[in-house]
This record gives sequence, C-alpha cells and structure tokens, in this order.
Amino acid sequence: MRLFRPPRRPAVLAWGLAAGFAALYTCVAVNRYRRGLSKAYDLGIFEQAIRAYAHGQAPIVPLKGPGYHLLGDHFHPLIAVLAPVYRLFPGAVTLLVAQALLMALAVVPLTRWAYEAGGPRVALVIGCVTGASWGIVRAVSDDFHEIAFAVPLLAFAAAALGRRRHLAAALWSLPLLLVKEDLGLTVAAFGLLIAWQARRGRRGPLPGLVLAGVGLAATVLTVTVVLPSFNPHGGFDYWQQLDGGGRPSPWSLAARIGWPPIKWLLLFLLAATAGFLGLRSPLVLLCVPTLGWRLLSANPHYWGVSYHYSAVLMPLVLAALVDALTRTDPRRARRALAVSALVAAVTVPVYPLHEVVMPEAWRTSPRLAYTRALLGSIPDGATVAASNRLAAQLTGRATVTLVCQAPTGPGPEWVVVDRTDPSVQAPCATADTARMLVEYEQRGYRRVVDQDSLLLLRRP
Repeated sequence: MRLFRPPRRPAVLAWGLAAGFAALYTCVAVNRYRRGLSKAYDLGIFEQAIRAYAHGQAPIVPLKGPGYHLLGDHFHPLIAVLAPVYRLFPGAVTLLVAQALLMALAVVPLTRWAYEAGGPRVALVIGCVTGASWGIVRAVSDDFHEIAFAVPLLAFAAAALGRRRHLAAALWSLPLLLVKEDLGLTVAAFGLLIAWQARRGRRGPLPGLVLAGVGLAATVLTVTVVLPSFNPHGGFDYWQQLDGGGRPSPWSLAARIGWPPIKWLLLFLLAATAGFLGLRSPLVLLCVPTLGWRLLSANPHYWGVSYHYSAVLMPLVLAALVDALTRTDPRRARRALAVSALVAAVTVPVYPLHEVVMPEAWRTSPRLAYTRALLGSIPDGATVAASNRLAAQLTGRATVTLVCQAPTGPGPEWVVVDRTDPSVQAPCATADTARMLVEYEQRGYRRVVDQDSLLLLRRP
C-alpha cells in the first residue's frame, strides 16, 4: 500500500507544492528578519527604493549615498510593481513575503511540464527538487533582490521553450529586460534557441533572431546609456569587476573561467542539480550568459555557491533535465532524477531551509529583545546612521544611512551601531565605522546607550 499517492491532476500537484514551498520560504525569511539577520545591503536598499515608488517618487536610496538614484546601479524598474502592495503593508516583511511567493511560483511550470513528460511521480520529484534547490533556497533567505521576478519568468519561459511553444517562451522572457540589465543576454539566448528550433518551421528562424536582437540591444542600451544617465559618476559601476581594474588580455580572461577551483564547485553543483542528464539538452545553453559574466568577473562573490546569484540558474538547469527526460530511456531517467533529488537532500542542511525545524532558530534571546527595545526608542521619521544589520530594521520607518558614510549637513539625529555585527566588513569596514563614531562624538553627539556592544548616540 502506498503511503503517498501524487495527485492525478497536474494543476493540483503543481500549485500545492508551490504553496507549500511559499510557506516554508516565508517562515525562513521572516524569521531571519525577526532575528536581526537581514542587512541594509540589500534588503534595506530595496525597501528604500520601493518605499519611494510607493509614494510616487524616484527611487532615491540614501543607503547608497546622498541623492543616489537606484536605477544608476542596476536596471530593475519591474520592482515598482510591488509599490501598491507596499503602500498597503509598509515594511520589509512585505518584500520578503513577495519574494517567497515569486520564487515558489517557479515550481508550477516545471512540475506541470514534468507531469506531461513522465507522470505524477516524476512531477513530484521535479517539483520538490525545484523548491528545495540550493540556489533558490539561498536566495529567499538572503534578504530581497530583483531576481525574485526573474526566477518564475525563467521557469515559465524555459518550460514553454521545451514544449516548442515559441510565442509563449518569447512573451515570458521579454519582461526579463525590466528585471536586470544582464538578463537581456539571456533573452537573446532564448531567441537563438527559438530560431534554431524553428529553422525548418513555417515561420523560420526570423522571429527568434528578432528576439535575440532585442535582448542584446536592450543590454547594450541599458549598460551604455540608461544606467550611466542615472549614475552619479556617469558610468556603469560594474565594468571594473569584469576587467579587474585593468585591461585583461583574451588569454587572461580565458584562464579566469576555470580558476580559482571554487568555480568548478559551482559548475559541478549545477550539473548535478540537472542530474548530469540535463547537460544533453540545448536548454542548458540558457545558463551561458549568466555563467559567463560570473566566471569572467574579478569579484569573488560571483564565483561560488553562496549569495543569491545562482537562483536564476535553477529553473534553467531543471528545465534542461525535464527536456532530457523526454528523450532518454527509463533507466537513465530514474538515475538522473535520483542524482538531482540527492543534491537537493544533501544541500538542505547546508542552506537555511532547515531552520524551520530548528527550535533555537525560533527563540528570542535576551540580547535580541534588548536590541528591539533599543531600536524602538528611535522615533518614526527620524534620520539615522546605522550599522548594516540594524539599518535593515529601520528603513521602513526612518531615513537611514550607513554609519560609515560621511554625514551631510547637520548629520543624522541618531547613530546606532552593533559592534558584534559580522557583516561590518562590507559595506562598512570596522575601521571606517570606528572612525565615524569618533567624529560623531567630536561633533557633540552624546551616548544614550552603550551596553552589550550596542551603541546609541543622539545629536545635541
């Protein structure tokens, strides 16, 4: 007798799994925020931007600097669709819940396609692997980012492309142009694959080539014109992360793809998530644009399996797996599914999804309660300079800057710092924070609280 029988209706299975993972993601993300583990970079930054959109203003983000227009950093106007919801429910939790719902939505198209390809049990495995995939789980627990919109769009677009539904694939991919500037290259990759699939069809490759041209042109336009027009320095801030501050030769760029070895861990985990079988599908080529800029970059944060950067790759490698399953024998299919499921099971204890069953993750320590009370003493609408994690707790009700930024005018009304914040190395180095605290006290700021490594200063 079977202990669990997958539903016989694909919609019930797909939406049921998505709802379950949305609940898990929400629990993890909101609880981490409750525990003070969220950061100004990036939850606070996006909250300031969406808060501005919600009040009909340009996305000026004080955390990035005085008068900093966030569309000069990355091109992500699609986040403005959250403004009406934020206006009704202001606060960082709104962003975290929205991200959880968006990420979980990626389960739906892949599960339904897997149901068509292999039946309910295959669909159950693909749906669970998608929801528990290490890239998505890491992203939903790592504050909020614009790629929350990209993950479901990529899942729907890749599933449509795998089914040879070219118009649907194109329409699902086009909004990616409004998510982030580099995703125009992924749209171009969709266009090229559509052109390749349709090369012998009635319409031929032209529609796909047009989509590829639109995606490439959008990336070039945003990087060379749109972003510099909003950027306070008049350029694109991330060129230096590609060239490493100099002019690399083609040989050095080629060598950079495979070194240091952490990049091989990234590639291995992606291949294993696809059950290795997914590497036989053309859909895996959709990963090339994102992997390209990550591996060529001089920024080590892009190379590994931490942070949120791999979330956009999860629906693509799993779509490649489903596509490959449709063209292989049952034995290989079962083996690939087992490998993919094993990767998800092994990585669950490593990434924060397991926190939902950890009692210590739900406790409120005396220090956490004291920190909340300390922040509660800062009135709504105040101007505050704060350390990274404390800043994320205040952006919904105050004008917040980072403590390491030089103050403008009379300076903030309040300064609050947690000296035990492990994230103080970036964006604020410990030495910079210490230097600014000395400067504030020289300006006459008085200590209201100095206890348990928490410091609260008030402007005279």
